[in-house]
Amino acid sequence: MNRTEQDSLTGKTAIITGANSGIGFEAAKDFAQKGARVVMAVRNEDKGKSARKMILLEHPKAQVEVMRIDMADLKSIQDFTDAVKGQLDSVDFLINNAGVMMPPYSKTKDGFELQFGSNHLGHFALTGHLLSLLKNTLDSRVVTVSSLAHKGSKIMFDNLDGSKGYKKYPFYGQSKLANLMFAKELDKRLKQNDLETISLACHPGISSTNLFKFGKKDAPTFLKNAAAKLLQPAEMGALPTIYAATHPSLKGGEYIGPDGKGRRKGYPSLDTPHSVANDDAVMKKLWEVSEKLTGVVFDFSK
Repeated sequence: MNRTEQDSLTGKTAIITGANSGIGFEAAKDFAQKGARVVMAVRNEDKGKSARKMILLEHPKAQVEVMRIDMADLKSIQDFTDAVKGQLDSVDFLINNAGVMMPPYSKTKDGFELQFGSNHLGHFALTGHLLSLLKNTLDSRVVTVSSLAHKGSKIMFDNLDGSKGYKKYPFYGQSKLANLMFAKELDKRLKQNDLETISLACHPGISSTNLFKFGKKDAPTFLKNAAAKLLQPAEMGALPTIYAATHPSLKGGEYIGPDGKGRRKGYPSLDTPHSVANDDAVMKKLWEVSEKLTGVVFDFSK
């Protein structure tokens, strides 16, 4: 792949949720290597500090710091953004990356179904709180990580909390569809208000991250072989995120994913969302419901 994304990020600041492992870690390492100041926004600070040490071993002069955030707790998100605003006066890249995948039925501290609450509502709230910094930063970008799982999914407005029935995969798909719809609707609203910040979505294909674990080191050989064929390493899975954040040709609203068969593996390129992600009425309703549930109202004034 020709290196067409921005090579030097010196002087820029990136906030990456879930940056202690997988795609978030690989993105953090890339931004740090290119000279950006990186805020690793993580739930487990010990794991975050270990990940930071790994980055500094490779890039001793990197500017990397660890800050705690729990995407399943609106107060934690508020506390994080208050702390950020006390330390930073600009944010160039907000990478909405952290996520949970197909857990047993459980809820966030605020009573939301865990996947919808942390994957979507948490990042909705985080972005809203940080908008004042983003919109005052030249050429800033919000990148929200979706998934192939958005295909064929739907927003279950009559059962968002799962109280009327819960199945792991449909609720995961719903949360990733919500990520994609949020990214698209945010970009539309930014443009309607003549703000320079842009919003994009991306997906990692099928990548070998902490979301895909066999649970035992002695996994059967056929599973390891299947994984090798189906999954790409996290450093490849992170490329669409990095591309979406830094490629100079992007204008906002794009969806970036791997270019290989089925969009499962490969190098980043423009992808086309499933038709379910293009329903303007659902996007508008999702936005309004998200504001109501989180209590976060975006200020798009200049």
